[in-house]
Amino acid sequence: MKTVLVLVESVNEYLPILEDNGFRLILAPTPATRADAVATRGHEIDAVLTRGPLGVTAAEMAALPRLGIICVLGAGYEQVDLPAAKARGITVTNGAGVNAPSVADHAMALLLSAVRDIPQADASVRRSEWRKITRPSFANKRIGILGLGAVGMAIARRALGFDMQVSYHSRSPRDDVDFTYCATPLALAAESDFLIVATPGGGATRHLIDKATIEALGPQGFLVNIARASVVDTQALIDALQHGRLAGAALDVFDDEPQVPNALKTLGNVVLTPHVAGLSPQASSDTVQRVADNLLAFYAGKPVLTPVHS
Repeated sequence: MKTVLVLVESVNEYLPILEDNGFRLILAPTPATRADAVATRGHEIDAVLTRGPLGVTAAEMAALPRLGIICVLGAGYEQVDLPAAKARGITVTNGAGVNAPSVADHAMALLLSAVRDIPQADASVRRSEWRKITRPSFANKRIGILGLGAVGMAIARRALGFDMQVSYHSRSPRDDVDFTYCATPLALAAESDFLIVATPGGGATRHLIDKATIEALGPQGFLVNIARASVVDTQALIDALQHGRLAGAALDVFDDEPQVPNALKTLGNVVLTPHVAGLSPQASSDTVQRVADNLLAFYAGKPVLTPVHS
């Protein structure tokens, strides 16, 4: 029986999927239990289940002599030391695309909430104020999507249902879509009323949305981030929101989770959620099933389903 070190904390209800497939689990969802498991039970561990922000370090890999595979729960794998994994011959997989419907739903919910002022309107009714403010509609608005992977495509399909015009930026144009390609994030922002961040995190995408890009989106523009906080310059975003150079923002991700800057909490033109875009019963079940399928393939000597290439 293979033993999996589980570092994630968000899918406990679905971990029996792994046990039903014959895997033994060591649960270590906190820094303390993680360090203890690596130090005292490292010789037992064959596989690791983690998330992008939790990662796996080179030192941890070195302390796990039996480690053969690292499974990342979501699409992002920014804190997994890929060079160290490659040097050790450790396979890395992710959950790319599995929770895309849930993330896309949440992105649209955030956009609707921010643009239509839903949280403030709800609060006003609860205070018996009956606050009525005219807000933008969605038909014929220009939506820009940064990153047209599985999540970005799912967002684009939903945006079409709202009669929006879709543009995108990614590392290279796609020849299988009719959406407008913009060569840079700056160009995408300049062509957008609403900008959705749906690109992976990591060094290659750090601060793609910088001060200039936020300024290009403009005082009537809205920004939604359901990807990684590192893609957006948070201080530039806060400054633009505070001074009316951006109409609003909706964020599901933050630089130092679960810490959220007080400046964001006090702004009335921001909607905040606690990194829950990818969480739904179906998404969580499917994501853990993808982990099980990757593990079963790996230990059967077959190609894994969703490999991460360093």
